[in-house]
Amino acid sequence: MSRTGRATPDAALVSAAQQGGAHALDALVAASLPLVYNIVGRALRGHADVDDVVQETLVRVVRHLSDLRDPGAYRPWLVAITIRQVRDWELHRRTSPARPVGVEAMQDVPDPGPDFADLTIARLGLTDQRREVAEATRWLDADDQELIALWWLEEAGELERSDLAGALGLSPNHAGVRIHRMKEQIQTARTVVRALRAQPGCAALRAVATSWNGVPDSLWRKRLARHVRDCVVCARTSGDLVPIDRLLAGVSMLPVPAALAGKFGGPAAPTLLAGKAGAVATSAKVAGAAAGSSGLTVPLAAAATVVVLATATLVGVHLNRSPAPAPAANPLPPVVTTVESPSPAATPTPAPTTGPPASPTATPRTTTKAPAAPPAATSPKKGVAVWEFDGVSQALAASKASWYYTWNPRHEGVTTPRGTQFVPMIWGAKDVNDSALAAAKAAGPYLLAFNEPDLDGQANMSVEQALELWPRLQATGSKLSSPAVAFGGADPGGWLDRFMSGAKSRGYRVDFVALHWYGGDFTTANAVDQLRRYLQAVYDRYKKPIWLTEFALIDFSGGGVRFPSQAQQAAFLTAAAKMLGGLSFLHRYAWFGLPATDKDQSGLFRSGTSPTAVGRAFVAAR
Repeated sequence: MSRTGRATPDAALVSAAQQGGAHALDALVAASLPLVYNIVGRALRGHADVDDVVQETLVRVVRHLSDLRDPGAYRPWLVAITIRQVRDWELHRRTSPARPVGVEAMQDVPDPGPDFADLTIARLGLTDQRREVAEATRWLDADDQELIALWWLEEAGELERSDLAGALGLSPNHAGVRIHRMKEQIQTARTVVRALRAQPGCAALRAVATSWNGVPDSLWRKRLARHVRDCVVCARTSGDLVPIDRLLAGVSMLPVPAALAGKFGGPAAPTLLAGKAGAVATSAKVAGAAAGSSGLTVPLAAAATVVVLATATLVGVHLNRSPAPAPAANPLPPVVTTVESPSPAATPTPAPTTGPPASPTATPRTTTKAPAAPPAATSPKKGVAVWEFDGVSQALAASKASWYYTWNPRHEGVTTPRGTQFVPMIWGAKDVNDSALAAAKAAGPYLLAFNEPDLDGQANMSVEQALELWPRLQATGSKLSSPAVAFGGADPGGWLDRFMSGAKSRGYRVDFVALHWYGGDFTTANAVDQLRRYLQAVYDRYKKPIWLTEFALIDFSGGGVRFPSQAQQAAFLTAAAKMLGGLSFLHRYAWFGLPATDKDQSGLFRSGTSPTAVGRAFVAAR
């Protein structure tokens, strides 16, 4: 979910542009320009060719718009085309032989001016640590420049993680790993930037940098960082670094330069029209023209077009035919969103949980996966815990959950809605068998492991037992969660802490942490803050993505169970969903649970067609 609430371009507008509507195409391409410019500008680090790559990108968008089968997928399609053009530019730059340039030609070379980090600092008015982050991006490895271009926009709320992953041809999980590694590099570069700027500074650091030419690069980042890390003097300069995600919260995109924007909009903007060699129409009011002798109409208005000088060839652009295959850019199923909310680290105050129903058992059967498609107007993080009740499949579809689980490697009795993902679970020790593991592997790519092993009424496993069984779960090849403890996830020496230490010492893989949380304080602000603090504390301890696989307001103190009112529960769900959507390390959450029963008053649906007040809040959560 974008922090700014920015939605993907309206599908109706994209459809109208595909059908030849000049004004619709105008609006679509003009609206696309800022995003394309920001991606290209940062990926190329402000190179003089930025404008050219932006223009070529939008030319391709216009040419291949008719090939986009799903108008709702326009934004990830646009991002993927932009990254393709950036890669083509980089390949051309690396493979083209250097040629001498005559003095008389140099006057036509544009001044590259400041790089994109300088522009970011100047135009957005970044100060202090935000300025350091912008400067630190100059020190990244070359392969990370595309990634920082997309991640920066994700943090600004302009892109979803699914857009980012699809553009790079990665799974969302792999994209998350790369982003984590990139952020570590930026954090290291920040210490270098700060140490170099310190006054009076470190004499030993200056000695190390004697042969440095002053141009930031990854090699010198590593050399200087080694000194900074081991130097007492330099270490004093980097003791109060705020996490990068928080610093970028609220940072907007850079405005498009007037010179570039003038080519796409405004009353006097030139129009790209296919025609004979060298022909370029300039009237902003012209809606179409002939393409050579072919008679093809080109319905392009001023704001939607780019100037391209055709030499010796005819350029045909027509939105109702497919002149060439469009770049592949089908978005991957979304998994994560972005931006950590500013919050101090704090000790969590979670309440114990009753947990889900007893581990269900079922007979294997063959199921057919529904075609993947994004759920309508919902967060890709949003999920729900499900067990069978009257109308369960209908209720699941109506909930607009992006994913669900059943405490089981299978989902008997539940039909997976189109665009929703089922995630299997190995509930406890008795489920570690060939049949269950095969079903879990087939349902991939994720696998939840061991439900509340720290409670007698649930999986009830010792740390040693869980570790002994872990290699069998690893053998599925699925992305593995940690066992989902009921409470105390951040406690030193707690069940999860001992498991994670044991897994690390044995070289076992744990891809993300699964947690449960139930709050006994029914005041919305207090409950949301307690949940946020708990998640932050767990992340700070293990530095792994988190899935919150059960949560709600239920008070277990005093030996009984106390529920809030429906209004209180709904208010908490709404506020919590907004908070969770803003945590970059929180990849998914699942409400407890889908059915509303007398026992579980936090439920969302009484039947397939009858949502509770909490259910209506869940459906509306974005």
